[in-house]
Order: sequence, then C-alpha cells, then structure tokens
Amino acid sequence: MSVIRIRDAARFLGVSDDTVRRWVDGGTLTARADAAGRKAVDGLELAELARRQAELPEDPTTGATSARNRFVGLVTAVTSDTVMSQVEMQCGPHRVVSLMSTEAVRELGLAPGSVAVAVVKATTVLVETP
Repeated sequence: MSVIRIRDAARFLGVSDDTVRRWVDGGTLTARADAAGRKAVDGLELAELARRQAELPEDPTTGATSARNRFVGLVTAVTSDTVMSQVEMQCGPHRVVSLMSTEAVRELGLAPGSVAVAVVKATTVLVETP
C-alpha cells in the first residue's frame, strides 16, 4: 500500500498542508511515518477522501506531449483478470476510467491509492505514473 506525504496529499486535494494536518488530528485521515520517518497518510484512505472532494492538482510529469487533456489524480479502484484490467481514478471532481492490459497495470504499479496521470487523446485514455 502506498503512503503519501502530507505535502503531496494537500496538493492532490487542493488544500493546505495545515488542513491535512488538522484532518489527521481530527481523525478524518490516519497518519503514519513513511520510509524516511516523515508523517504521511495512507494512499487508499486519501483516494477515498478525494472521491468526496477535490481540486485538480498540477500535472507532476515533465515530458513533452501532444495530449492536452491530462488529469492528475489518485487510483481509486483496479479490477483485473488475467488479461485485462479496469482502472478507476479520481482526478479532482472527475472520475476517469481506463481499460488496459493487466500487464500494464503491473508494470505501472497501479493500485488503489497510487498517484497517476490520465492522458486523454481522442477516444483513448492512457495512464502514466510520475
């Protein structure tokens, strides 16, 4: 399960770091230490909160692309069989669903609570990780 630093959690929800800390103190989110010992929140718990409220965060990817429709968000659900997967994301107020190979889901490390970018070009939705 992924953990997301307080600073990043605030960015994904469109609120201040202090707001996320107040939510932790008030029990809305649960905090724990990340690998570096910094305070962080559970990615899945954050994804569930993002479904209830959101502002679209800034795109964290740096590469050039012709796609103009990019939605930064959190993976909220992954449904897989042996060949294909359905990946659901909450990108600010937008729910984005993508169908892709299960192999791609594994290679990208997509799981509920992970950060990803949905790239929409024509009728295709591609999902990237930062």
